[in-house]
Amino acid sequence: MAELSREPEDEKTHEPTMVQVNYSPEVEAAIQEVFLSTDELDSPEFNLVDYINNQFRTEQDLSTIDDKIGKIRLRIRTLDDEIRNIVHAQTSGHDGKVALEEAYRTIELLFERIKSISEKAERSEQTVKKITRDIKQLDHCKQNLTGSIKTLEQLRMLIFSLDDLESNARQRRYEMVADQLTAILTVIQSLHQYNNISHIKQLELRVANVQENLGQQIMKDFEEAFVTAGTKTSTFVVLRGACKVVETLEPAIVKEQLIKWFVDLQLSDYKVAFHESEEAAWLDKVDRRYAWLKRLLLNLSTNCPDVFPPSWGVAERIAINFCSQTKSALSTLMGTRSSDLEVKLLLFAIQKTTTFEKTLAQHFSGSGYLETLRPRRTSSLVDEAAPVHRGRDDSIFLGMISRCFEPHLNVYITSQDRNLTDLLEDFLLDFKAKGAPKASSEGGTVFPTSADLFVFYKKCLVQCASLSTGAALMDLCVVFKKYLKEYCTKLLANNLPKLQQSKSSIAGRLQFGGLLRDTEAQLSSEELCLTCAIISTADYCVETTEQLESKMQEKIDEEFSSKVDFSQEKDLFHTVISNGVQLLVTYLESGCDVALVTMTKVAWQHVETVGDQSNYVGTIADKITAVVPLIRENLVSARKYFTNFCHKFANTFIPSFITHLYKCKPISTVAAEQLLLDTHSLKTILLSLPSISASVGRKPPLSYTKIVGKGMEKAELIIKAVMTPHERAADFVASYLKISEQDLDVTNFLRVLEMKGLKRSEQQALIDLFKSSASRSGKLTTQSEHESSTIRKLERLIRIKPQV
Repeated sequence: MAELSREPEDEKTHEPTMVQVNYSPEVEAAIQEVFLSTDELDSPEFNLVDYINNQFRTEQDLSTIDDKIGKIRLRIRTLDDEIRNIVHAQTSGHDGKVALEEAYRTIELLFERIKSISEKAERSEQTVKKITRDIKQLDHCKQNLTGSIKTLEQLRMLIFSLDDLESNARQRRYEMVADQLTAILTVIQSLHQYNNISHIKQLELRVANVQENLGQQIMKDFEEAFVTAGTKTSTFVVLRGACKVVETLEPAIVKEQLIKWFVDLQLSDYKVAFHESEEAAWLDKVDRRYAWLKRLLLNLSTNCPDVFPPSWGVAERIAINFCSQTKSALSTLMGTRSSDLEVKLLLFAIQKTTTFEKTLAQHFSGSGYLETLRPRRTSSLVDEAAPVHRGRDDSIFLGMISRCFEPHLNVYITSQDRNLTDLLEDFLLDFKAKGAPKASSEGGTVFPTSADLFVFYKKCLVQCASLSTGAALMDLCVVFKKYLKEYCTKLLANNLPKLQQSKSSIAGRLQFGGLLRDTEAQLSSEELCLTCAIISTADYCVETTEQLESKMQEKIDEEFSSKVDFSQEKDLFHTVISNGVQLLVTYLESGCDVALVTMTKVAWQHVETVGDQSNYVGTIADKITAVVPLIRENLVSARKYFTNFCHKFANTFIPSFITHLYKCKPISTVAAEQLLLDTHSLKTILLSLPSISASVGRKPPLSYTKIVGKGMEKAELIIKAVMTPHERAADFVASYLKISEQDLDVTNFLRVLEMKGLKRSEQQALIDLFKSSASRSGKLTTQSEHESSTIRKLERLIRIKPQV
């Protein structure tokens, strides 16, 4: 829609200025009533902008704007002519004055008629009021008379009913008393508004006295019935009716007093039979307590059935009070005789107690009374199969007694601590006697003791969770962490083999991890298998510890859940795995280093022909073939750590090979070709290392392939640089930079020159040219920087070198 807005009037236009006149709403309504019109222009809510926008909805409609303006101007002129003619007709001539005077007379006559009608209406209203005044008085009298008759009738019924009630109460007709008392209380409640009348007040006091006397009488009837032996069945019928009366009595305190008296009466013998001075009070006879309550409930249901209404929950109240008293008594006993507490005795008492609680929960399931006592329990004593956080269907009896054992569960935790100490000692003795476990037919093995440890942990966890999911389970978690550390240290870390080497210890060799070694570290095949078994066992322990941690966080109370953390123990196992893998890498690398030392002792300047791979390559291949398949077969259950072993060996062997390659000097062109062939052979051996001698070929991991490819490519580039002619210095430097992929390290360039066997004088010119080219290409690493760095490394190594 094309939006239009009001534009200011052009100062040069000759059109007359339009002034908008606003009338009051009353005038507008009168005009509308006289002149009915559907024209939009006649509307009092007329809006010029909206009108124009409706006329010209699109830009195409603007093409008819001249026609629209013409029509509007024509209508304006027509309206002006009509107004002019009407005004002229009204202002000139006798007819206009006569019409105006006639209008004035009509209006005066209308006002006189309205005033007359108003006066007649007032007189009529006064007449109606006089007629209806007597009718209203009679209606009020009728209502008051009806209310009085009804009240007097209630009063009569109340007096006769009270007499009848007192008579029935004396004759102990409690069924009739209950019905009558209900009706009387309803009537006395309706008459309470008239208690300022003395007679009504006396009746209220009389009803209160009747209720008080009924309460006392019923209490005596119950005392006589249950204290006296041999109560008749007819008596229980009377008492059943008495209970109905008690439910009606106001206030309800009589009902609570009666129930409390009855519950205390039933449990009075229990306090005597199981007093703390009695032999039956101790934990070893705790099942007798529960048998006593079962007999009591059975006797009540048999001898006096249906005396109390089910909604009172008398049996449930007896059981609840029994549980409360038992809990208090057991807590006191265990506090005074804590020295007599033993694990077996404690577990026996807890087992009997939890079983009894489940029996009560099942017996009273669906009890309406217990629904009103829905507990908000924080007890941590739960059933093994039940969830930690209880829902609506849980019984109040679960944990009601057994909660008292929780403060004394330290006895159980201490016992498990001793058991784990003995178990760990058995593991150590078994390892010393039998040694490392043999590999299974499928390859790889895990210490059976690790499985035994976690099986024991599982049993402890299940048992403790059935006793407590609170502080006791948290204490058990601390014990678990303690013996995981001891198992990791004593069974795994301390049994990692030590490399046998004449010149330096394994620690020294690890610290000097890239220096030249001319002796081979020794590990027997049994020690290799043991190392792999330790790695596999540590991996199994990490996975199982994670499961243990998750299970404990699931079972333990929410307030302790965040404190269940086995990260330190898992880190210890990871450290054992890392040390074991490094041990394997060091052993294999040591065997290969002996062959690399042999490579540096070959007189490469006298090699005249290129043949098959050199002897040292075969030695390395034999070493890898002898060691790697054994490691792979024993790490089947921890395949990821075999892959980790391959990565670490490649990252260690390739730099060592390049270091030894630099020591081969001088090298002739033919010798360089032989070394290039040897390098390619080593690369092939390294790429096949993960699946070497395997019955089923496997592609090596892509990450491993990248490590080998990038490292051995650097060795090939070094040899190619040695093979490049140096007679034309500029071409040699340019070829070196191209081959070495812009290696700007002066030290590496100097090593290549030394491998070519160039003299110092020949080297200097090439070095100067290399520095000049390198400075134009990028940052140059100088000889002095490398030498100072090397000296610092040697100084650090000397400081940490073990004393011989």
